[in-house]
Parts: sequence; C-alpha cells; structure tokens
Amino acid sequence: MNLHSYKPNPGAKHRVKRLGCGESSGQGKTAGKGHKGQKARSGSGVRVGFEGGQMPLHRRLPKRGFNNHDFQDKINVFNVGSLDDAFEAGATIDEAALREKGIVNGPSDKVKLLGNGEVTKAFHVIIDFASASAREKIEKAGGSVKAPEKTAAKSGDSEPGADS
Repeated sequence: MNLHSYKPNPGAKHRVKRLGCGESSGQGKTAGKGHKGQKARSGSGVRVGFEGGQMPLHRRLPKRGFNNHDFQDKINVFNVGSLDDAFEAGATIDEAALREKGIVNGPSDKVKLLGNGEVTKAFHVIIDFASASAREKIEKAGGSVKAPEKTAAKSGDSEPGADS
C-alpha cells in the first residue's frame, strides 16, 4: 500500500453546500435563510434561552433548596493499571508524581485511585482516596496505600485544648 492509494471511506466526503450561487442550486437568493428578520442577518441570532422578551423559563420557575455544584470537591480519578508502566518497583507515588508522569492532569481538589487493571510491582501510594479493590491489588503486590498527612493548621487558628 502506498500513500497515493489511500482514499477516504465511501460517504465520508461531501461536497460543500454553495449558498447563494444561483436559483438552480436550490440555495440561491436568500441562501436558505428566508426573507429578512433577525435570523436572516449575518452574525446575528438570539442567545440560548431567549424567548423574544417573554420572561424566560429559567426565570419563571421557582428556585428551591441548595445546589452543591459550586462547593463540591473536584476529584480526579486514575486506575491501578496505569501505575505499572509509569513507575519503577518500590516507588513512592503521590499527586505530584502522578502529575509529573501525566497520569493525573487538570485542576482538582483531591485524587482517587480506582481498581481497573493489574499491578505486578510493589508501590507505596500516598493518595486522598482509594477504592477497596485498588487497595487490595496494591497490597497483594506487596505495596501500601495511605492517606496524605494533614497540613498544619492555618496561622491564627489554635488546636482544640491548646493553652492560649
């Protein structure tokens, strides 16, 4: 097989619809936009949820209760199967090491280890959360899983029971 013999799959390529190119094209004159009006103008249209000045549905419906979306922790997940290829046996794995190897990326508050895949090497994993199956697989291979140390209290905060 040579480079010149490659062809796209049948039906994968379509000719470009040429708008406004004569009556006989079927898309001439108004180019499928109808006559005049806001939606016929270039670069125009209405925003999502706009109902022509009528009070939109999302404002008509009552808001009740509490939505935790803004306050919930963003948890990044990864599987034990990705550890074998990325790390040497006996390695200590924490969030910084996972980010360095590209296993975990993007903003997150916490990281969780899931049990999909196999582990053949012993790792010492320091992670926020781990599923029961992931913990079992790591420990079966001779490794350990534990939570990270809690960070020191903020300045100005005193521990309960401490003398002031």
